[in-house]
Amino acid sequence: MFITLHAPLDMHLHLRDEAMLETVAPLSAETFAGGLIMPNLVPPIETREALLAYKERILKASNEQNFTPYMTLFFKPTYTKEFLESIKDELTAIKLYPAGITTNSEGGLSGFDVEELRPTLTAMSELNIPLCIHGETNGFVMDREAEFASVYAMLATNFPKLKIIMEHITTQESVALLDKFDNLYATITLHHLLITLDDVAGGMLQPHLFCKPIAKRPEDREALLKVALGGHPKVMFGSDSAPHPQHAKEACGCAAGVFTAPIALQVLSELFMKHSTMQKLQAFVSDNAQKIYSNIKISPKLVTLEEKEFIVPHHYGEVIPMYAGEKLQYSIIDIK
Repeated sequence: MFITLHAPLDMHLHLRDEAMLETVAPLSAETFAGGLIMPNLVPPIETREALLAYKERILKASNEQNFTPYMTLFFKPTYTKEFLESIKDELTAIKLYPAGITTNSEGGLSGFDVEELRPTLTAMSELNIPLCIHGETNGFVMDREAEFASVYAMLATNFPKLKIIMEHITTQESVALLDKFDNLYATITLHHLLITLDDVAGGMLQPHLFCKPIAKRPEDREALLKVALGGHPKVMFGSDSAPHPQHAKEACGCAAGVFTAPIALQVLSELFMKHSTMQKLQAFVSDNAQKIYSNIKISPKLVTLEEKEFIVPHHYGEVIPMYAGEKLQYSIIDIK
């Protein structure tokens, strides 16, 4: 059984910087045609100069592979229309983080005053710059995303021309919002299609499955599977592949993030085949994203997989991947 994917895209990708960037960027660049790069570095990407410099580092680390990094800025309510116009040709989206909600997000928003946000969000609407959001409150960990639904509704209602991407959704409530508001879209990760909280902490703690948003209940996973496998046009693949060195994961104060970039296409192929929905995989990993992000340029790339055993490496540099050491059903056999 052969599967060929045209220009697969990862629309939520952490590449980090420096030595970690050198380790993980080639892995995504090899198998994906492009990726939406998250800006939560230290310091965060907030200026044209920082954005262009980071893009250059990514391209250099990608070893001249056919891969397009789609760049984002870390949201600030003080961005002016003039500034956004000056950077628009280099910018794919702007990423909004609630303060302190995930890795390196301390400079995010502490509140959602619509009038404070209006100038920047209106400018983004007029310039057709999408807003990507890590949608969680600081409430009880299992309720954080569901509690954020009212913020999504408020933003979608007040800025109806603003394209809003609910990043790495994990709940039934977020899935329901897709059909309530025309301007809400979503990314879904590989790991949230596969695991629940029970896999993370139901037995021995599994640090390499700990992420934010945390995996939820079986019924939430089923809601995600329904829209991903069913070809819902408003969802797309975003791995949220978030590498941390082994010592930061296997420690007290375990860092949040699941590293899936090198295995994503293999596992997605197995998942869609298992559910007899292989005809929907191309839309999930590329076509929907191209329609949602209508201005992105696509690097041509054909990735062919075969039903052939692949053993996941135990580590990539200092990073432990999901399913380390385990056998997968599909292997990537050709990339053009």
